[in-house]
Amino acid sequence: MKHLIVPAGTLRPAFAAALCCTLALTACSGVTGNARVETTEASGDGTLRVGLILDNAGEGSFLNAPQAAAAKLAVKEINAAGGHKGRPVELLPFEAGQDAASQAQALVQAKADVVIGPTDSSHAKAVVDILSRARTPLISPANTAAGLSTIPSGGYYFRTAAADVAQGPVLAKLAKDAGAATISLMFQEGAYGSDVSAAVADSAEQAGLEVVATAGFKPGEAGSAAAAARGAEPDAVILVARAGAQGALAELNNAALAGSKIILSDGAFGRYASKLGTKALEGARAVVPGELPSAAFQERLLGIDPGLKDVSFAAETYDAVTLAALAAAKAEDDSGRSIAANLIAVSGGTAAGKDGGTATVPGTPCPSYKECLAAKASGTGINYDGESGPVAFDANGDITSATFTVFTYGADNNPTPTGRETAGRAG
Repeated sequence: MKHLIVPAGTLRPAFAAALCCTLALTACSGVTGNARVETTEASGDGTLRVGLILDNAGEGSFLNAPQAAAAKLAVKEINAAGGHKGRPVELLPFEAGQDAASQAQALVQAKADVVIGPTDSSHAKAVVDILSRARTPLISPANTAAGLSTIPSGGYYFRTAAADVAQGPVLAKLAKDAGAATISLMFQEGAYGSDVSAAVADSAEQAGLEVVATAGFKPGEAGSAAAAARGAEPDAVILVARAGAQGALAELNNAALAGSKIILSDGAFGRYASKLGTKALEGARAVVPGELPSAAFQERLLGIDPGLKDVSFAAETYDAVTLAALAAAKAEDDSGRSIAANLIAVSGGTAAGKDGGTATVPGTPCPSYKECLAAKASGTGINYDGESGPVAFDANGDITSATFTVFTYGADNNPTPTGRETAGRAG
């Protein structure tokens, strides 16, 4: 039986605007050096313990289930392939919805060697502060805020989700591929809107597109921005928004800018149906980070949680757990420091070392823990490309190749997946 569970895009975790200022002013207490590139000695106790932070509550609580199922599935399949050095990998107990910092503290007490999470970018700093002091690497499957690329973590922070700004080249490409020569940019004021719209503008210029109008707006106050977009007579309008997306789309419709001229950022993606006027979005396109999970992966997830309704961040969570186990396998040690020092290598990425050099060129990609262990045994090295696609961590712990699913809206104002695009470089 073939399942297709489409990730929900209307409730992607928001990034608090104040965080950018906080990141610039605050360093992690007591953390020095860069664990991503430092040489380490084995110091683990032989059992690899994985912690999971599920920080979604209220309307976003549905995001907990797919991440929990994916983490359980990854641990199950790692153990079926022999575990870590012949011993089962442990997924520590977790309780969804609690304060993220409290969960991090509890996982340190439980001797987690690596932690997966949190979902919300605004929770990252508090969790990084706690875990980095404990020399415990954190891999988020969902943090997308651009400012987190340079968060002070001592080299203990990674993420398998692409930063928000990675969609800039893809949004510009969608406009150009449709024949546009000019675009108008509408963006919701705040860190997300400003960062992504700037990335789109830069990418549009590189692609030979002319940005004829750029207008910001506050949620519920998009009328003047829509009027500015229409007045510029663009070939396409790119809307970068989150909570204010529906109101902005209604204003674009009122301004006779609807349908195939509209391209939506990931934050604006949603199932609008009767919330907008008839055929308001017919032909519009939107992007969502990541690939739609394969039918085989969905079947495996449903084997863990038969009631699973959504797969948002499931692939990224699965890959985060698998990468952590592979890093421990490469180091032949389960300590947090050893895992952090080997994550870039097993992902197929590169990073500047102490001498300014770079890591070895990655070998042939391996798609599973079992196959990557075989590659290690054969001497070809580990280069994991998993359920979310290539990862290839860079020196900041960011992925260097981001895949996006493209959706096209029908006359009912609901989206259907119609393609995929990749931004950045692979490895």
